[in-house]
Amino acid sequence: MTINVRSAAIADVKIIEPAAFGDARGLFFESFNQREFEEQVAGGLRFVQDNHSVSSRNVLRGLHYQVVRPQGKLVRVVVGEVFDVAVDLRRASPTFGRWTGVHLSAANRLQFWVPPGFAHGFVVLSERAEFLYKTTDYWYPEHERTLLWNDPELDIAWGFEGEPVIAPKDAAAARLAHADVY
Repeated sequence: MTINVRSAAIADVKIIEPAAFGDARGLFFESFNQREFEEQVAGGLRFVQDNHSVSSRNVLRGLHYQVVRPQGKLVRVVVGEVFDVAVDLRRASPTFGRWTGVHLSAANRLQFWVPPGFAHGFVVLSERAEFLYKTTDYWYPEHERTLLWNDPELDIAWGFEGEPVIAPKDAAAARLAHADVY
């Protein structure tokens, strides 16, 4: 077994810990294995796009999602540390409108599976972070939506100090009560 999988506070969202093998030369781990992902996390999906973002401290990206063409995201950090969040936007779900989060870092090597039907975002806690993610569908700008990161109804405990650095589209995002959902 090369990964340990556990459910986050919302059962469909998973935290994945790959087994790492280290010695005096350094470290090796398998960052993705399609067979293990299908057996232990979610079957019947394929990843079609890999993305890489670089951000500095207090940059907050999100909460992003796509309607019509929802994306599942498998995310990880290769430099620095972030707090990563998934918000359930599946109206028929018992956890609709709830969020779950995890600290991801180069040091802990954890990965976060955010299934289709969730909004996703993260805030950088280190001086700099490099964030990688695989997606189950392509990016379609006409279907992209943004949920307001500080919506009081969500009450997300982001855990950073100071003011976030956010994009104009994230500042103008919809509250959950007015958001397009699944």
